[in-house]
Amino acid sequence: MEELTTEVVVAGAGPTGLMLANELALAGVDTSVLERMHARTGLSKALNFQPRTAEVLDLRGLLPRAKDRSFATVADGHFAVIPVSYAGWDTRHPYQLGIPQAEVEAALEERLAEQGVRVRRGHELTSFVQDADGVTITAGELRIRAKYLVGCDGGRSTVRKALNMPFEGIEGQGHGVSADVLFKATPPGAPTQWRSMTNMVTSQSPGKFVGVIPLAEPNLYRISFGDRLNRPENLHAEVTSEEVERAVAERFGPEAQIAEVRWASRFSDDSRLAANYKVGRVLLAGDAAHIHFPAGGQGLNLGIQDAMNLGWKLAAELRNRAAPGLLDTYEQERRQVAADVLHNVAAQNALIPTTPNQLALRALFRDLAALDQVQHHLSGLVSGLAIHYATTESHPAAGTRLPDFQTPQGYASTLFHKGNWVLLTKTPTPAPHPEVLVAQTPNLPYPNAEKLLVRPDGYIANTTGETKTWLT
Repeated sequence: MEELTTEVVVAGAGPTGLMLANELALAGVDTSVLERMHARTGLSKALNFQPRTAEVLDLRGLLPRAKDRSFATVADGHFAVIPVSYAGWDTRHPYQLGIPQAEVEAALEERLAEQGVRVRRGHELTSFVQDADGVTITAGELRIRAKYLVGCDGGRSTVRKALNMPFEGIEGQGHGVSADVLFKATPPGAPTQWRSMTNMVTSQSPGKFVGVIPLAEPNLYRISFGDRLNRPENLHAEVTSEEVERAVAERFGPEAQIAEVRWASRFSDDSRLAANYKVGRVLLAGDAAHIHFPAGGQGLNLGIQDAMNLGWKLAAELRNRAAPGLLDTYEQERRQVAADVLHNVAAQNALIPTTPNQLALRALFRDLAALDQVQHHLSGLVSGLAIHYATTESHPAAGTRLPDFQTPQGYASTLFHKGNWVLLTKTPTPAPHPEVLVAQTPNLPYPNAEKLLVRPDGYIANTTGETKTWLT
């Protein structure tokens, strides 16, 4: 049996695990990534970055890589398939970026390799034992002693199950299917570019829906369809070609001819949240900690932002820089964000009509959603731009994301590329801590603030520059 020692083991090489590994490696943390699959699937799966995820990647200089691999820029988001504008949010990225999950993983793994970390593929975590000083992980013939283990191993997480962690929530009634379908010719009336969420999803009968998104290759489309009232006995059963053909005929008519179904997968409308994100030296992130119906395109984004929040805190803990309780704030902050997402997804599901009364409710809601204030509120929910972490300071900036603005050093996002803290100040100010980069600028996004202390994940810690709450 091969035996290794490392600081952190990340179980799972999906977007969450790879983003977390990149964050840890950037901080100089010795990290091992275990992945049960021998190679990336290359399947598109999730398809989008929300505006806040684009901002998060920009903080680390990763956004250009993602844009190079993207196939669409989408001007709006949606809430229950009702388009919502990102206008009014102070962001340089008021759009969804169309990018297949496979390309996200490729970009993150490329960056990880540049940092000297490789994914150990074909190594499925089978068990672990933790004690006061660390965790001993077994993955087949590999045994690793680590200080921490993070389960980023998806909705059926082995790590979560081994913890006997309650996965609380609601078992849904329906199901959905996502399929990448190559047509012999462009289906009648089908869009050829993904630029908006308008008319992307239709419904011909109560509870049912069919959505279509054009992908990068000509005549290749993502077809999503489902039924909110019925689900098959086996949610893991293979998707049949007949199911896909029926959905295509419902959307485009019988003249649409399928050349190939490249990939198809079922998903449920279950909604679950782990009771805890941290047990001793074992943590959960991404789908291992929360699952939900993919309404609004929030799932992959939620996981990447989990990783961003956890990465700098875990690194600070390992380097003995963290103030007492800092690592615990990962669960406090991100579990509430996930709970809020599950809440808005439940509301979106309720707006998929199954009765005449619900059809009337949806029509009324669509009228309300056209109002500017409602648009702003709904787009803030699905985009992640409205996230506000609790702080002890009453200033409205504290706990919110720092808008990316022009400074004498360039855009503020460039100051975070090394994963450091930043103190933005209008006047010459000494660094309050060795981990803090000071940047003087004549203007701040909040005119009544003289300084902003900003965390490595781009959220404003306070307007005083005080660090003892966070760092030792």
